[in-house]
Amino acid sequence: MNDQYDFDGQQEPPSKTARKKEMLALQELGNKLLDFSKVELDKLQLDATLREALDTARRIKSREGLRRQMQFIGKLMRQTDTSAIEQAIEEKEQGKKELTRRFHALENLRDLLVEKGTAGMELVIEQFPDIDRQHLRNLLMQADKERKNNKPPAASRKLFKYLRELDEQQPGTDI
Repeated sequence: MNDQYDFDGQQEPPSKTARKKEMLALQELGNKLLDFSKVELDKLQLDATLREALDTARRIKSREGLRRQMQFIGKLMRQTDTSAIEQAIEEKEQGKKELTRRFHALENLRDLLVEKGTAGMELVIEQFPDIDRQHLRNLLMQADKERKNNKPPAASRKLFKYLRELDEQQPGTDI
């Protein structure tokens, strides 16, 4: 017989350790919900008691008070279907990963542009056909001048900001 069954064939209740692991997992799920905005929480259509408990947890400053509130949230989560919550958390984490990926791609593009100078402009023009070429050329020349004079990279930051604005205007662009 399996370890979960007693001699009568009846399933034994979960062990105290298993119950505690489940409770901690639900508390962690509740903790992740604290990172959600009010609008995102509204989309989840949570139970009113759970929603109120999350709002209260955001206001608590005491470490011990927050710990007890998170235990209460974990208790409330036991009575809630967590599949929608888990899916929403996964989607939010994937969105953060996508933003990070795009951010790094823009940084790499900026570094490549600064390294190659105006010769690398064609890469950017292919990805962003509506780019202001004169503005891009000016930023590149300023960045090159700053790099040669060992000055802070102000123009390089402006170049990154300009590339990010272009990327935001074209959300379907993959860098």
